[in-house]
Amino acid sequence: MNDSAQRKEQYYSPSHETKALEQSNTLNVLKFMIPSLIGILLFMVPLRIQGEITIPVALLANWVQSTFAGVLPGFITVIIMLTAGLTVFTKAYKPAWILNSPFLRGLFDISRVWVWARIAAAVFVVITFYEVGPESIWSDATGGLLFNDLIPALFAVFLFAGILLPLLLDFGLLELCGALLTKIMKPIFTLPGRSSIDCLASWLGDGTIGILLTNKQYEGGFYSKREAAVIGTTFSVVSITFTIVVLTLVELQHMFFQYYLTIIVAGLAAALICPRIPPLSKKENQYYEQADNQYDENIPDDISSFKWGINQAVGKAKHTRWANVVKGGMQNVLDMWMGVIPIVMAIGTLALIVAEYTPLFEWIGAPFIPLLQLMQVPEAAAAAPSMVVGFADMFLPAVLGSGIESPLTRFVIACVSVTQLIYMSEVGGLLLGSKLPVTFMDLVIIFLERTLITLPIVVLMAHLFF
Repeated sequence: MNDSAQRKEQYYSPSHETKALEQSNTLNVLKFMIPSLIGILLFMVPLRIQGEITIPVALLANWVQSTFAGVLPGFITVIIMLTAGLTVFTKAYKPAWILNSPFLRGLFDISRVWVWARIAAAVFVVITFYEVGPESIWSDATGGLLFNDLIPALFAVFLFAGILLPLLLDFGLLELCGALLTKIMKPIFTLPGRSSIDCLASWLGDGTIGILLTNKQYEGGFYSKREAAVIGTTFSVVSITFTIVVLTLVELQHMFFQYYLTIIVAGLAAALICPRIPPLSKKENQYYEQADNQYDENIPDDISSFKWGINQAVGKAKHTRWANVVKGGMQNVLDMWMGVIPIVMAIGTLALIVAEYTPLFEWIGAPFIPLLQLMQVPEAAAAAPSMVVGFADMFLPAVLGSGIESPLTRFVIACVSVTQLIYMSEVGGLLLGSKLPVTFMDLVIIFLERTLITLPIVVLMAHLFF
């Protein structure tokens, strides 16, 4: 055998094939581990900066919001007006360049209700930007609150969350968590194990991040309609930062431990009960119609959960292409900017107008007076409207309750406003603007259910602490 033949045989020997296979497996493991660890660092590792607890993604969003504060209002106005214009153009002329693109068609070829919502958002944003027309629309308590405070924050969060969420979604972390935690999440919360990441991302970061993550997982076929509705309305919890702001409004900062313990206990009770009663229990166990796959978290009997999770995670990372990650990230950003922000502006402004200029929430809150009295909550009549006004905006109950003298009552209001979870100025608008299978009436019912479930627990804890 000549030297070239020997070298060829040596090159193709089994030992070289084994080494190549091992090297390939090592690279795939690193491809799973490095992006996933970066994603965990960005979305789930809390940092204490200038006395406040936050996460790196929120820091990046805050930097954008403060650095570009002068231009963001104008840019947001253009985005909302452009969205409304392209939506009307699509519905009227049905251009092929939009209808032939699955992404653009999903963004602009929408139902009539959402067309009108986007038109209303365009009208509201122009009135608010120029501060013309009825003050009830652009005042600091209604449209101005959304336009100047909330939407710039959402805009910045969506920018980084949209681009960086694939680090959590596309490189195997959810597959590993699904395998490890499905035996806990399924029997307790009727959810797949991977939903634990949604909860953590919301808890440590922002509820909006949790909804964005849940929406992408639902569209990808990883959650059924029932699971997606449960996660979006139950596990997209308010961040630690927001809870501290609420506690500050009611001047009870010294009771943070008791406050957050109460929120956890009441929130867990709601998470156990709400998925098992209508409307969430009535949602179909079917998957999103346009999903490419339907994910199954069942683990074979002859393999451990950890090994199965690692195998699934590495397999997911192996087939992930960076070009698709970048493209998907940019589409995420546009989807949230143009698909969700106009809905938040439209529905949030209307909800705040109703809360600020009509007695509707006082009327709806009246039945809570005897209930609060029965629970021996002081100043029950003053506290009753705060039990329902949170449906419009999470901070409104704390604003109303800040004038109440009883610290016990202020404590109850602060806790309930956080555990109610559904408020139209942000989370509610995001849910309705997403693909998640929930309706406005679903949100009304879930809001009332969470209020009635968590209120007795919060009051009991409050009587223990005061």
